[in-house]
Amino acid sequence: MKTLDLLLEKLYNTNNLTREELLYLLENLDQVHTEKLFEYARKTRERYYGNKVYMRGLIEFSNICRMNCLYCGIRRDNKKVQRYRLSHREILECCREGYALGYRTFVLQSGEDPWYTVERLTDIITYIKSMFPDVAVTLSAGERPEEEYRAFFEAGADRYLLRHETASRSLYESLHPGASFDNRRNCLYILKKIGYQVGAGFMVGLPGQTKEDLVEDLLFLKELEPHMIGIGPFIPHKETPLGSEKGGTVEDTLVMLALTRLLVPDCLLPATTAMGTLHPEGRELALMAGANVVMPNLSPTWARPKYELYQDKICTGDEAAHCRGCIERRINSVGMVVDMGRGDHCNFEHTA
Repeated sequence: MKTLDLLLEKLYNTNNLTREELLYLLENLDQVHTEKLFEYARKTRERYYGNKVYMRGLIEFSNICRMNCLYCGIRRDNKKVQRYRLSHREILECCREGYALGYRTFVLQSGEDPWYTVERLTDIITYIKSMFPDVAVTLSAGERPEEEYRAFFEAGADRYLLRHETASRSLYESLHPGASFDNRRNCLYILKKIGYQVGAGFMVGLPGQTKEDLVEDLLFLKELEPHMIGIGPFIPHKETPLGSEKGGTVEDTLVMLALTRLLVPDCLLPATTAMGTLHPEGRELALMAGANVVMPNLSPTWARPKYELYQDKICTGDEAAHCRGCIERRINSVGMVVDMGRGDHCNFEHTA
């Protein structure tokens, strides 16, 4: 018991533990010490961001993907997906609606869809920034060559999200046929070098994932020091090779959120929709474990059910205004307040 107390105190005070110490924590955490972990995570978040939760407007602009990841509902070989692409005009309409609702960050997310060439995406980014010069644009469109990342940045993209998925080479390669573990990681370092606010992240509860693997995820994030970190539970999708596997849990994901908050104390940490899918108050629980970002959906309601990365995703039928009001009430219910600004990383200097 005393060892757990000392380790948690060390983590809180130094934002660092060794590989062995992290593994010991994961293997021995009990309910009492888990609550202490969450308390330390909340205090750490408050030190950097107060009680603010930043709202991002999510636009899922294509569910077409060239990749064939074993866990993903929009993987290339899933023939039952109704595929779609939002037009330039439809994306801008989502932004207009979001801007009117107060959003000042738009997250443009898609599968790895080759139709969206560098020219098409830079055109969309340029247009959004010219229409709404006070917004931040976040892209999440997969692995691209460095010159394309540079072109997006020069067009006005502020942030790029690219989950590393898992820091275990063997696990990554088993789940991502035809993909390169090294290239995935290298993309993250390139994005940081270019000047993006960079988002990485991983899933909790993947088939075959061990506590040692989760420790590697934490250590990789500590090394990379991304500005944003997305962590969510693995939720099986029936039309994938992992459809009958056991999923991750809210409890395990909360522990990883809290540990991440303490190891990378100034990061922006989303309370994901996947958490809300597994538990009616999953996002609130994530906020109480150190999270401070939510991403309500601005996609057209007809498109949302088609962007099904995992089974039974919530909020697919909600209008954007309803989604915005609902999540604000949830945030307020845990004593936190919504911030509708750009919500930049606390050490990022924005020059308009």
